[in-house]
Amino acid sequence: MSKTPAVPTRKRRWRHSQGFFAACLLAPAILVVFGIIIYPIIQTGVYAFTDVRSAMHPKGPFVGFGNFSKAMTSNRFWSSMGRTLYFTIVSTAAELVIGLGIAGLLNAKIRGRWLLRTVVVIPWAIPTIVNGALWKGIFHAQYGSLNALLTQLGILNSYKVWLGTPWGAMNMVIIADVWKTVPLVAFLLLAGLASIPEELYEAAKIDRAGRWKTFWSITVPLMLPAISIVMILRVIEAFKVFDVIYAMTRGGPADGTKTIAYYTYTTAFSDQNYGIGSALAYIIVIVIALLSAIYLRALRRSEMSLI
Repeated sequence: MSKTPAVPTRKRRWRHSQGFFAACLLAPAILVVFGIIIYPIIQTGVYAFTDVRSAMHPKGPFVGFGNFSKAMTSNRFWSSMGRTLYFTIVSTAAELVIGLGIAGLLNAKIRGRWLLRTVVVIPWAIPTIVNGALWKGIFHAQYGSLNALLTQLGILNSYKVWLGTPWGAMNMVIIADVWKTVPLVAFLLLAGLASIPEELYEAAKIDRAGRWKTFWSITVPLMLPAISIVMILRVIEAFKVFDVIYAMTRGGPADGTKTIAYYTYTTAFSDQNYGIGSALAYIIVIVIALLSAIYLRALRRSEMSLI
C-alpha cells in the first residue's frame, strides 16, 4: 500500500508565509468592517433589550422585549409605518412606469442614442442629499423656481406653499425621489429589453399585431423577471428612505413625512430614547431581511427561467 508523500518543509513554509501575508492584507479591511458594521449591530442589539436613555450613560436595566412592545404599540409607530408604505408604493409604481417608458426609448434605434443615455443618467449620479436640497429650493414658497414658472405661464395666480401641508410635502418628496431613481430603474429594465429576441417582434409585424398588443403579448411577459427584481429592489430602498426627507422636510410638517426610518432617528437622537430607537432599527432590519429573501427567491426564479 503506497503512502502519500509528505509535503516538503520549504513548501509548507512558503504556504504559511503566503497565508500570513494575505491575512496582513485583509486585517485592515476586517477591522474597518468590524468597527463600522459589526460592532454597531451588536451594540444596537444590546440597546434594544435595555432601557438606555442617554448616550452619556449607555448602560441601563434589562427590559427584554419591552422596547419592542412599546415601539409596536405606539400610534406614532403605525402612523410612520403607514406613511412609509404610501411612499414605497407610490414611488415604486411611478418609477417602474416611467422607467419602463424611458427604457423603451433608450432601446429604440435612433440617432444620438448614446447622448440620450448620458443625459438620462445625470439625476441618478447626483448625491441624494444634494438632490433633496435641489428640490427643496425648487419647491420653496417664496423664491422657488416652480412657483416662478407656473405664475409666469399663468397657471397659478400666486405663489403656493408646496411643502406646507403633510399631504403635499409627502408627494413633493416622492417627486424628488422618483426624479433621482428613475434613471437607475430605466437602465436595469433596459438590460431586460435588450435580451428580448428581435425575431419575436418581426413575427408580430408579420402577424400584423399592433404596438399595444405586441407590448402586452411579448414585452411584458418576457420582462416580468426583470420587472419583479427591480420592483423588489426599489421596495427595499424606498422602505428605508431617510436622506431625501432629512434634506427637504426634516419629517414635517406635522410629521407628515416622518417615515419609519426618520421616526427611528428622532426617537434615538432627538428624544434620547436609545432603547426604543434600537428596537425600531431592528424592526426595520427584520422587514428588509424578509424583503431581501423575497428578492433572492425572485432572482433565483428569473435565473431558472433563462436556463
